[in-house]
Amino acid sequence: MTDQPRRVTRALLSVSDKTGLVDFARALAGHGVELVSTGGTAKAIADAGLQVRDVSELTGFPEMMDGRVKTLHPKVHGGLLAIRDNAGHREAMQSHGIAPIDLLVVNLYPFEATVEKGADFEDCIENIDIGGPAMIRAAAKNHDDVAVIIDPEDYPLVLAELEFNDGATTLGMRRHCAAKAYARTAAYDAAISNWFVEQLADPRVPRDPPAWRAFGGRLIQSLRYGENPHQTAAFYRTPDKRPGVATARQLQGKELSYNNINDTDAAYECIAEFDPARTAACVIVKHANPCGVAEGSDLADAYRKALACDSTSAYGGIIALNRTLDADTARAVSGIFTEVIIAPDATDEAIALLAKRKNLRLLLAGSLPDPRAAGLTAKTVAGGLLVQSRDNAVVDDMALKVATARAPTEAELRDLKFAFRVAKHVKSNTIVYARDLATVGIGAGQMSRVDSARIAARKAQDAAEALKLAEPLTRGSVVASDAFFPFADGMLACIEAGATAVIQPGGSMRDDEVIKAADEHGIAMVFTGVRHFRH
Repeated sequence: MTDQPRRVTRALLSVSDKTGLVDFARALAGHGVELVSTGGTAKAIADAGLQVRDVSELTGFPEMMDGRVKTLHPKVHGGLLAIRDNAGHREAMQSHGIAPIDLLVVNLYPFEATVEKGADFEDCIENIDIGGPAMIRAAAKNHDDVAVIIDPEDYPLVLAELEFNDGATTLGMRRHCAAKAYARTAAYDAAISNWFVEQLADPRVPRDPPAWRAFGGRLIQSLRYGENPHQTAAFYRTPDKRPGVATARQLQGKELSYNNINDTDAAYECIAEFDPARTAACVIVKHANPCGVAEGSDLADAYRKALACDSTSAYGGIIALNRTLDADTARAVSGIFTEVIIAPDATDEAIALLAKRKNLRLLLAGSLPDPRAAGLTAKTVAGGLLVQSRDNAVVDDMALKVATARAPTEAELRDLKFAFRVAKHVKSNTIVYARDLATVGIGAGQMSRVDSARIAARKAQDAAEALKLAEPLTRGSVVASDAFFPFADGMLACIEAGATAVIQPGGSMRDDEVIKAADEHGIAMVFTGVRHFRH
């Protein structure tokens, strides 16, 4: 190993993304670097009037099998892997006519983009790069002697090195690029392996989970800190192009923090439950929990109803909207301090109005995520990774079963479905009171479901006092529970708060006890058969 700069005499370039390629190749040639290339990359360089040697000249073999075989050859990999200070390696290079390759510039076939555009199976397979990852890994392994570049954004870094070091690269730079190269091939292989799992999935046939799982992503943003200032953090984009905070365009405001991103994701996933073709809706989130959700005649109306649920918690929260943000709504949301607003789009007038609030981040995601779409979620535990399919159960698709003597009225059933939509996005144990398509009390994340019911009722009392109402809006409300009531006490607490109808998954060994208590109080109760735990 040496920490001395290594002079670049020969570079092999083979790229799918040709951004900045010609200017970079011209600059390399200006440093006296011999250019070797393949296929379309070689043509682009030659068309710019630069001298370039085709890789088939280097190997003595033509490109074959529709381009599948062109760089998988000892004269390529020997040139990348040979240790320059090893006498045996130098002798092997001389004996077999292997020329050193000091700089490798490769970015991979666009597999992720091919999948994203919905290409068929065979097209996706043909966009799995083989030679590219093999060369990248070889060059990265031999970073003591070879520099590897996998990203056009790093071209200026290479040129600055060559300029400063008289045509050479430093060990520090080569190691930095090698680490990035291995991360890229890992993320690339992760995208391929997860795509394969999806292709093999058959909902009719139970199957074991994959023996190996890999996830990878590309840096979107270095964050100031994590959940707390003493924690480091960064934000990465995965191949999953689900609309949301990772794909949104930020129009104003300072950089998002770790907590902003987490809370905004929670808000946008919740608002996606409300079809914009059916209704206008607003979700207000604080610490990843909804503190107010409502449907309305328009977005401004939905916002005011959502805010009324818990205006105290809404301060400094996240607002998600399911339609284009308009000027009236922009004026309404300007009434209190808000960290982030996220919507599919916004009018020019709304954007101009919110521009006056410098600390507000405005994100436009382009569209809403599909709440029914399949996908994966993952979280780390000590020494492991928990992976599960996304909770894509939607109450509209559930076969609701009336469990009590009294069936809910049409108005109650409408509110019950609304409340269960919201409960899906509140931390367990969850109790959500709703009335007239708006939350009126939310209890989140308690160890006891009874406590969640009581906290939600207390929130409703506080809201009533703030709004100068004669009684809390839980009187005459409906209530949703994310999981079954294990005893009747939790439901009785909801009835005490004024709920007249209940929606819950059912399935407790004491369901009969709970149903009996509901019947004794004239309460309507429906079972969904689906639980929405959210931890």
